[in-house]
Amino acid sequence: MSEVKLATETRTEFGKGAARRIRREGKVPGVLYGHGTDPVHLTLPGHELLLAVRTPNVLLSLDIDGKSELAIPKSVTRDPLKGSLEHIDLLLVKRGEKVTVEIPVHAEGDLASGGNLLEHVLNTLSVEAEATHIPEAVTVSVAGLTAGDSIHAKDITLPAGVTLATDADAVVLQVLAAQAEEAPAEAEGDEAAEA
Repeated sequence: MSEVKLATETRTEFGKGAARRIRREGKVPGVLYGHGTDPVHLTLPGHELLLAVRTPNVLLSLDIDGKSELAIPKSVTRDPLKGSLEHIDLLLVKRGEKVTVEIPVHAEGDLASGGNLLEHVLNTLSVEAEATHIPEAVTVSVAGLTAGDSIHAKDITLPAGVTLATDADAVVLQVLAAQAEEAPAEAEGDEAAEA
């Protein structure tokens, strides 16, 4: 996992007006908390932060008043229309510390023939990993699966040093049987018979 360095500024102004001023300058208001410390209100560079949070569970190295701190995004608020960042909550982490995070699940391979459908019951898995070695995603092979087959959380191979925090018996992926489409003429005949 890569570490993204960001220069930040502490802020003393709060509220909607102050947040709007920060956003007009192309920056994002945020809060850093964790390890029993008082929350630190920050102003972060907007464009660099937007690029950084495209990576799930990105590790941020923050320069706060000359001191370097590591953090991971806990909550990101976006503008619903523009997609720009409105606010970010950051969780303070230490090297070697284990954290619980959600990682995306990607499926690869082709299902057995028959037009069956793959349903993602869980799009993410909750795992515990070292803060500096959080995997970006986990990939699961669905090659050859047929209708009725499913993959549980315990069946997924995780990278070294990563443990499962989700219920082991939780269904992550399942294969649904293709539904045969009823001919429109038959459907109309059935409706007339019911009437």
